Amino acid sequence: MGKRFVLVGVTVLAASLLPASRAFAQATCGGSLGPCGTIQSNNTAYGTTAAEFLLLAPSARGAALGGSYGALATDVSSVYYNPAGLAQIDHAGLMASTMNYVADTKYTWAAVALPFSGGSKAFGVSAANFGFSDQPVYTNEDPNGNSGAVYSVSETVVGLTYSQQFSDRFSAGVTAKYINDQLGRVTGNAFAVDFGTSFHAVLGGHTIRASFVVQNLGTTISHNGQVLDVLVQRTAPQGEQPVPQEGATATLKAKDWPLPIMFRVGLAYDVFNMSAGRLSVLGEFTQPNNNQPGFNAGGEYAVSLGSTGFSVAGRASVTYSPDNNIATPDSTIAGFSGTSNGSSQYRMSAGGGLYYRPGNAGFGIGVDYAYRNMGLLGGVNMISVGFTW
Repeated sequence: MGKRFVLVGVTVLAASLLPASRAFAQATCGGSLGPCGTIQSNNTAYGTTAAEFLLLAPSARGAALGGSYGALATDVSSVYYNPAGLAQIDHAGLMASTMNYVADTKYTWAAVALPFSGGSKAFGVSAANFGFSDQPVYTNEDPNGNSGAVYSVSETVVGLTYSQQFSDRFSAGVTAKYINDQLGRVTGNAFAVDFGTSFHAVLGGHTIRASFVVQNLGTTISHNGQVLDVLVQRTAPQGEQPVPQEGATATLKAKDWPLPIMFRVGLAYDVFNMSAGRLSVLGEFTQPNNNQPGFNAGGEYAVSLGSTGFSVAGRASVTYSPDNNIATPDSTIAGFSGTSNGSSQYRMSAGGGLYYRPGNAGFGIGVDYAYRNMGLLGGVNMISVGFTW
């Protein structure tokens, strides 16, 4: 059964990578109509989605692994990375994270999870907020922002997760989300769902896991607010005398924006897993609806510190980001200067964690840290704190 599972997992991963490999083969044919006989085109829908904060990693552990955490996630952060993993938690838990993101923005996330039905099912609640506040308003009449007017952005998502173990090797879960997007003086709302599956088996005495996750399938966002109410004054056609008249009120209609949908297929394998330590390697293929395909690969090493109840973990990963080549090393875009590393399509992430959970006790506490290279945008630091009981 284990070998059959691995064969299925590899087949699924290969099938997922096939579109990317075809795109690469076409790109190497050369020209708009290369020797391969195919017409070259790029229909990637860059910049066509809203609420991009939904793709921000919520935990430092997952961030240090470059986001390739869907197959390995079996803690509270599963409500984001893979709802199916939540059914594999052994105790109730609480986790919270914070991150100062690029351009003076801030991201905060928190979640709580409760197992029930003997541990075969779990329920989770999560919430996250991203934004900034009190930024000067710049207009054509006031290009320096001297008027004193300010604006803020606050994007919030609240999610409810249900996860269930259907067998000793398969679990599935779903997260329903409500999204509120406040941009200055306009507000938009949307609903979405995440769906994930987790297959876990043993190969040669080592645990292997496969995951498939779809995120942010839902409605579009259309913003509204009083700022969109305008007074329309009729202008007399050229050559005609203007006629005095009252203006008419109208409401500007904002465009509907889709959510950033993400498809993720991942594999994780325990190179060794003993009472004293564990080494896991993992990888994940990603296909968003607003970017080109990418992938992440990383590893995690965890070791117990004797019988003290303490344990530590170290993590590192590399992420292929196809959109990170917009700047050359000597160019500057929107105030961000390119560097030899900043323009690379490969980004490094690293981090670690410290945990305390004596024996088989339910109570435990852990702290995780991650650093992520954001390429042209620099780097960010993230801290997560978790409790179990």
